[in-house]
Amino acid sequence: MKKQAILSVSDKTGIVDFARELAALGYNLLSTGGTAKLLEKEGIKVEEVAHYTGFPEMLDGRVKTLHPKIHAGILARRDVPEHMKALEEHGIDPIDLVVVNLYPFEQTISKPDCTFADAIENIDIGGPTMIRAAAKNHASVAVVVDPADYSKIIDEIKAKGEVTAETRLALAKKVFSHTARYDGMISNYLTSLDEDKKATKQFPEVLNRQWVKVQDMRYGENPHQQAAFYRERLVAPGLLAGYTQLHGKELSYNNIADTDAAWDAARSFSTPACVIIKHANPCGAAIGVSAADAYRKAFKTDSKSAFGGIIAFNREVDLETASEVSKQFAEVVIAPSFTDDAQALLGKKKNLRLLVVANGGAHNDFDFKRVGGGLLVQTPDIQICPESSLRVVTKKQPTSEQIADMMFAWKICRWVKSNAIVYAHAGMTLGVGAGQMSRVDSAKIAEEKAEEAGLSLAGSAAASDAFFPFRDGLDVICEAGATCVIQPGGSIRDQEVIDAANEHGIVMVFTGERHFRH
Repeated sequence: MKKQAILSVSDKTGIVDFARELAALGYNLLSTGGTAKLLEKEGIKVEEVAHYTGFPEMLDGRVKTLHPKIHAGILARRDVPEHMKALEEHGIDPIDLVVVNLYPFEQTISKPDCTFADAIENIDIGGPTMIRAAAKNHASVAVVVDPADYSKIIDEIKAKGEVTAETRLALAKKVFSHTARYDGMISNYLTSLDEDKKATKQFPEVLNRQWVKVQDMRYGENPHQQAAFYRERLVAPGLLAGYTQLHGKELSYNNIADTDAAWDAARSFSTPACVIIKHANPCGAAIGVSAADAYRKAFKTDSKSAFGGIIAFNREVDLETASEVSKQFAEVVIAPSFTDDAQALLGKKKNLRLLVVANGGAHNDFDFKRVGGGLLVQTPDIQICPESSLRVVTKKQPTSEQIADMMFAWKICRWVKSNAIVYAHAGMTLGVGAGQMSRVDSAKIAEEKAEEAGLSLAGSAAASDAFFPFRDGLDVICEAGATCVIQPGGSIRDQEVIDAANEHGIVMVFTGERHFRH
């Protein structure tokens, strides 16, 4: 019996060559609308579905393939005699290959001028119905929704006379994931519409997301926990999940979590920067004239905690930088690129993971936090108060050097677990206090860290991720040697804290923004 395929695609990438190959392999080709016209124009013999079914397209093309002659040909089980007999009685030929991709709903709703009517018209009906039918009957039918699979299909047919059962199952899995994502996008769009259907709310009433598994992991945060890493179908430039691993053993759950924090912090700077993360907190961060200079300064902050840390650079790692890094034990080094000699040097460390991620300004649309039976969803914390928005609240005015120090400390403070206090000067962290229940304790720990590193806090800037509820935290910071403080403000005791700053003769500025990180 002659093999038969139906081709109906919105994305016409590669379809002409694929159809030509199928025709050469003896397939009878059915097609619809624009796909049929394109193939005919290219000299490929196709039969219009309307001619095949004996029923014209109707309702402005909304009804084309929704016909028993199509769906019976797809759904009939070849191993059930009654099914095959029914096809014969009704003069229906089996359809062995379904090549369909869907109306471009996602591209349509992403357009700024997309109307509700445009969106609705780009909800595909016949396409999902055909590919779901074919995927259900994958024991007999191959279904292709991704042009990237065309060459594999042709190669298998040429080599084995058919698409193998293993490949048919793999294609069916892809189809159901594809339609789930497609329907999820429609649900997200419709449940986010406002009452007049002219605008969408940021958070839909029903949230649908889809990620693709990259790897199973040896374990999760702890050895008794199981884990896997998933990423979005398309990873925007700059996001960690688009990494390429150049060297080293498999990444762990904690490696990926910490590397994400390190990379995001490093890429937030426009000048050469290095950020060293340990247990989700920066233990050292700096900017410099080069990657090597930034690393030396960042490492100096807390060399003890940097042991076994994650090191992120926002510039290419050259041999000088690699030579410095190679003196210490690190779990991961991540950068936009490595020179060949730098990679060769660091590659001598068998277990050191080297990752590259393209620079880019993309950010996640949402951050998620799982709670018992629910999900907290928020936009990511990417806002940074510009210098022009700083509000000086003390009698003493800041110098340009103090503003630079405070802005650097403020940027790093955003990546420190709350309560957070960061001391900084001359483009480097001097002490970091993280994750304490009391802001006073965070300030004291940051001071102790600086002392351990042999770094003076005299003349430093201090950043606090949230306001000071009392003056005691500020007193600790001033006594440690800081001469300027940056904080959000907003406490009912702000005036008490401002008065304390004036007593100490320091500069204090308010940002009006808080950066809790839990």
